[in-house]
Amino acid sequence: MSGALPGPDGKLRCPWGLSAADYVAYHDEEWGRPVHGDDALFERLCLEAFQSGLSWITILRRREGFRSAFDGFKIASVAEFTDTDKERLLADAGIIRNRAKIDATVANARVLADWSPGELDELIWSYAPDPVTRPVPHTLADVPAVTDESTALAKALKKRSIRFVGPTTAYALMQACGLVDDHLSDCAARTTSRTAT
Repeated sequence: MSGALPGPDGKLRCPWGLSAADYVAYHDEEWGRPVHGDDALFERLCLEAFQSGLSWITILRRREGFRSAFDGFKIASVAEFTDTDKERLLADAGIIRNRAKIDATVANARVLADWSPGELDELIWSYAPDPVTRPVPHTLADVPAVTDESTALAKALKKRSIRFVGPTTAYALMQACGLVDDHLSDCAARTTSRTAT
């Protein structure tokens, strides 16, 4: 499997981050950087669930459509969505029109609306592994799809009635939100992702 590769600007990047311009920006500016805040984490959780069975680029290119359709992923707002809203979403070509995923998003918002402020953030981040003891990936083959921590996080979320999140989705969430730094050892984004806020 490949290690970091040079991009159009000569900087070394994780190979997946070079396949499209959308990916370059996401790779360089977002992926692996710490994300905090219940609504921000809710957005990432929802998008990872919608990605299940699809390519991430499909979700990334519809992200603004998702944000518009789900009122910026504000938990309190989505928790108030009605059956009429669900039908509107099923007709919205700007998102992935999957009834089970839409239902799960609204159901999850209703559950999370009853949590204390910061509770989702605290729960998710409590599963971040120690970055000092975690091995640094050198090639794509070194990057896991599931870890003990992601399995435990998925179980914890399911136990608290959060739907459509398994160990693989939980690990993708951990990668996207900076709980783990899976930028390859030679990737230019790795040095900056450690210090981002």
